[in-house]
Amino acid sequence: QLQVVESGGGLVQPGGSLRLSCAAASGFTLDSYAIGWFRQAPGKEREGISYISSSGAITNYADSVKGRFTISRDNVKNTVYLQMNSLKPEDTAVYYCAARRFRVSNWSATRLYDYWGQGTQVTVSS
Repeated sequence: QLQVVESGGGLVQPGGSLRLSCAAASGFTLDSYAIGWFRQAPGKEREGISYISSSGAITNYADSVKGRFTISRDNVKNTVYLQMNSLKPEDTAVYYCAARRFRVSNWSATRLYDYWGQGTQVTVSS
């Protein structure tokens, strides 16, 4: 089965930026998959924060990150990115990349995604 791997997390100061990457494990490509980014903070439910269709033509964002985060994909590089700007302490969470082969009507519903990465920690703190 498809395996996706997140990278790029770390510690950043409030107002700073970070770029997360989502890549497929060896032998797979992401060009036929819609990708969602999710995050989960301690004690909270997993939250859908962004989505991009397989072609990149459609993107969605949660209100909490709209205007600050940008999702993109480079199917030649076989990578999906989440550029996070103007980071806030409340953005601190484990961030997950998830994939689904077909378009999802409710992009933020975790149950609609088939493959999940291991997560990468993002900590926003001074």
